[in-house]
Formats: sequence, C-alpha cells, structure tokens
Amino acid sequence: MAEDKQNDNHQEMVSRSMEVIIKVGLVLGLILLCFFILHPFILITLWGVIISVSVYPLYLRLGKLLGERHKLAAFLVTLLLLLIIISPMVILGASLMDAIVWFKTTIEARQSIIPPPPLTVQNWPLVGHTVFNFWQEAYANLTGFAVQHSEQLIASLKWLLVSISGAGLNVILFLVSIIISGVLLVFSDKAGPVSYTIAERLMGDMGKITVDNAVLTIRNVIRGILGVAFIQAVLAGLGFLAAGVPGAGLWAFIAFFLCIIQIGPVPVMIPVLIYVFLKSSMLTFILLAVWCVPILLIDNVLKPILLGRKAPAPLVVVFLGAIGGFIYFGIVGLFVGSVILSLGYKLFLVWLNGKSETESV
Repeated sequence: MAEDKQNDNHQEMVSRSMEVIIKVGLVLGLILLCFFILHPFILITLWGVIISVSVYPLYLRLGKLLGERHKLAAFLVTLLLLLIIISPMVILGASLMDAIVWFKTTIEARQSIIPPPPLTVQNWPLVGHTVFNFWQEAYANLTGFAVQHSEQLIASLKWLLVSISGAGLNVILFLVSIIISGVLLVFSDKAGPVSYTIAERLMGDMGKITVDNAVLTIRNVIRGILGVAFIQAVLAGLGFLAAGVPGAGLWAFIAFFLCIIQIGPVPVMIPVLIYVFLKSSMLTFILLAVWCVPILLIDNVLKPILLGRKAPAPLVVVFLGAIGGFIYFGIVGLFVGSVILSLGYKLFLVWLNGKSETESV
C-alpha cells in the first residue's frame, strides 16, 4: 500500500515537472519568436531611446516656451535632430563628389595625384627612409606603383565601396532612430513611470536608483563625449573646407570617429596640414594651423563643463564600447556601443555599491 502511494506521488511529481517544463518551454519559445521578429528593429529602437533620453530636458523647456504644446515641441526637436544629421551628410557627399572630380581632372591632365615627398621625411626616426622611398615611388611612377601593389589597392577599393554602401544604410537607420525618438518624446509622460515600474519589479528598491543612473549616464555620454566629438569634427570640417582640402567631409568624419574613441583629431590634422603646406600658400597653412589649435584644446574645456564633476565611465570603457559597437553594428554601433558599455559599467557600480551615485542634471 505504501509502495503504491509512493509510486503515485512519483508519477504526480513527474507529471508536474513535465507540465512546468512544457510551460517554461512555451514561454521561452514565445520570447525567442518575439526576439527574432523584433531583431531588425532592436538597434534603431535602442538608439531612439538613447536620443529621446538625452534631449528630454530640451523637449521640456521647449514645451514650456510653446505653452505646454508638447507634440509641437517633440516635432521641432525631431526636426532639429534631423537637420543636425542630414546637414553633415550633405556636406560629406558634396566633398566626396568634389574629391572624385578632382581625382578625375588630375588624371586626365596627366598630373600626379600624389605630391612629392618633402626631404625632411628622410629625417623621421626609424621609418624615415622607408616612407620617403615608398612616397617617392608613388609620386614618380603612379602607374607602376599601382601595378606593383595591385592586390592591396583592389582590396582597399573593395573595402571602401562596401563602407560607402554601408554608410548609406546607416544614415537611413539614423533618420529612423530620430523619428522613433520623436514618437517616444510624445509619450514620455507614460514611458517614465513604466520604466520605473519595470525596474522596481526586476530590482526591487534599487529599481529607481538604477533608472536614474541610466538616464544620467546616457546624457553624460551624449553631451560630454559624442557632443564634444561632434563639435570638434564640425569645426575641423569647416577649416578643411575653407582651406580647399579635397574630401574635407570624409576627413571630418574620420576625425569624428577618432574623437569618439578618445584618440582625438590629431592623426587627421597632421596629414591634412602636410597636404596644405605642400599644395597651398603659406598663409593658408598658417591660418589652418591656428584654426586647429582651439579644436584640440576645446576637448579639455567642454568635457569638464558637460560631464560635471565626474566622467560617466573610464576612457577605456568608452573606447572599447565605441570600437566594439562599430565592429558589431556598423556606424550606428559607434555611438550606441559607447553609451551601452558606459551604462553597463555605471549600473554595475551601482549594484556593487548598493547605493545611488546620481548627480543633478
């Protein structure tokens, strides 16, 4: 009798376990299906959330100025963001076209597209003679140089074409993300309490602290890192355009990338200044060099102001986030990666310390 009861209990336990496994499997399957369906939109939606959080104070101030007409304020903020993104892209496209035209004209005139190397290059330590000979070979016989290094040039050209096509897709993603951020701003009154509720359900008393730190970190990264990088790149691009540098928009974008990963625009400014020194007047070179000085120093002035008393994360975290995001997601990941990794680092510290690290924003 006892044995039969034990068998019944065992069968009931197995039945309940199977029921739990089936329910958990169905829930996991539903979650996976939802993830696969939403996967193409996750990145742009995430970037839209980041943008909406960063511009929310501006949206509130503008809404008050417009007499609490928040939908109009959201529309104007979205329009402003679209102009900020579209305008540099137009300049970049125009400068690329100018560079292509200059390249075509130079070849048709049977001129070298590569300037002669200065003799001072030979005095560079370690690599001076190698760089001078390589440069001189390309200047003296570009055709032979291209034939000799055809494999490397073809690979570089393929990479450039793929990058240009990918950049066009990423521009569209940027624009869609900005539109999503505008929609989120319209419903921000409901989105805020919902985010607090979700965080409190997941983390208990730490929920509100976590959301506040997330908002602070996003705004700090956007203002103090991406914002400063954008200002430096725009100023550098304007200087390059005024100096008549071919492909000024492309150089400005490379400077933007280097500023985001905390290297700075120096690796771009040096070859541009060398080009201007060789191809333009001394006055143009001096004016551009003087223009570049405040661009280099502005980083040390604006970051402490925009970041407040402390940076959102160590520079190595921002660097790894930007590089990893760029490799994994493309150009959009360049911005999203630094924000997400900085956010993860900050929230980890909050969880580790068990207390709020929020500051007034």
